[in-house]
Amino acid sequence: MENVRLRFAPSPTGPLHIGGARSALFNYILAKKYGGTFLVRMEDTDLERSSAASEENIKESLKWLGMDWDEGVDIGGDYGPYRQMERLDIYEEAVNKLLAEGKAYYCFCSEEELDKEREEQSARGETPKYGGKCREMTKEEQEARLARGEKPVVRFKVPEHEEVVIDDLVRGRVVFETDGIGDYIIVKSDGIPVYNFAVVLDDVTMKISHIIRGEEHLSNTPRQVLLYDALGYEKPQFAHISLILGKDRSKMSKRHGSTSVVAYREQGYLPEALVNFLALLGWSPEGEEEIFDMERLIADFTLERVSKSPAVFDLDKLKWLNGMYIRKTAPERLLEFALPHLINAGLVGEEPTEEEIAWAQMVTEALKNHISSFGELPLLIKEYQGQVVYGDGVLDELRELGDTAVTVMTAVLEKLEKMEAVTSESYKAMLKEIKKETGIGGKNLFHSVRIAKTGSTEGPDMDKLAVIMGRDRMLERGQAFLTFMKELS
Repeated sequence: MENVRLRFAPSPTGPLHIGGARSALFNYILAKKYGGTFLVRMEDTDLERSSAASEENIKESLKWLGMDWDEGVDIGGDYGPYRQMERLDIYEEAVNKLLAEGKAYYCFCSEEELDKEREEQSARGETPKYGGKCREMTKEEQEARLARGEKPVVRFKVPEHEEVVIDDLVRGRVVFETDGIGDYIIVKSDGIPVYNFAVVLDDVTMKISHIIRGEEHLSNTPRQVLLYDALGYEKPQFAHISLILGKDRSKMSKRHGSTSVVAYREQGYLPEALVNFLALLGWSPEGEEEIFDMERLIADFTLERVSKSPAVFDLDKLKWLNGMYIRKTAPERLLEFALPHLINAGLVGEEPTEEEIAWAQMVTEALKNHISSFGELPLLIKEYQGQVVYGDGVLDELRELGDTAVTVMTAVLEKLEKMEAVTSESYKAMLKEIKKETGIGGKNLFHSVRIAKTGSTEGPDMDKLAVIMGRDRMLERGQAFLTFMKELS
């Protein structure tokens, strides 16, 4: 496949949405797979809602996910500018061409007239569309109204009684009837082009070869195809990927999980885990493997394996994937992602000391198998620093251990009282001494301490937990355990 050029063209009206990130990813992967170009441009013609802050959020989110672009905003290229508001002269030239050829016309209808027309059509059970009142207006009348200072929109003259056929790379052959479209606006009364017009000019002049976007854009495609034909342009290949739904099969919203990339970044998800998860939203790899880094995605991805059916956003699946990536991440990188959460929780200082950094690295390494995001880390640490709860699940084992557990914990308390602080090494040495002095070892020794200190028979290494709890909390939990065992007996 030659001269492959794909783009991601968001509107900077808010943070990068999960759906947008998936579209960007599929475009990025396909461009890289075929040695092509991935470009990023901004569709910023929504003047009221577009903002520089949103654009920065989108760009930073793409970079965080590992999708650096080869051409576009910030870095330039041969086909710029890459913001629509800097391309108005390009749109003006094209619309003047359409007007001159009679393929577009000025429309002076007021909003009140259009609203009334839509209401009447709906009352008759018809699909609302523009009825064409200004379509045959004479040139003289147009010029007279323009001379009076009226500000018309420009509508595209849709051919009647024709079919628009789209050979979609995901959905196959899709056919639209032009009689159901109606003449649509391509330039607003303030001279700003609408999406369906500007996007065609942008994609043509930037030599885009493939357009991968969400299914919600499929209904726009016939309007765009008609413009390609009217302007004499070669059409790109379209691929409309499925909607993303919540687990209840309704449109994805915040009740199904956060909807922006930045929210998952702030919650402590790794970018490679989110990329892996996004790729599986609608794309089915061969075999049962579910762990794909970017390099593997680029090698394995094909549009043929992209499903037409809606993708389901499963937050539990994302947590599982993120946990898998956390567990195989190098300690230095774990610390990099963990530190902001520990700082925000007040567990280390704003500018951590060497001692705090060493503690944070030890804690992160100790608890990495027990978290699905770094945002969970402070909560888990505080859980081990709070009051222990002995649930029903450990009562039978406590009854079985009985006096053995009491003996062990009494010895632990005696030795803790003599310590200034607990380290991993001093904790291990303490247990060796208790085993030698009491003759209690193996499961009886280790389970007695673990249950007493954590209320569970499983969890992170106890020598690490001892440091997380600290000497004073270890003493408090030990004393509370002895009181609990008296009550239990």
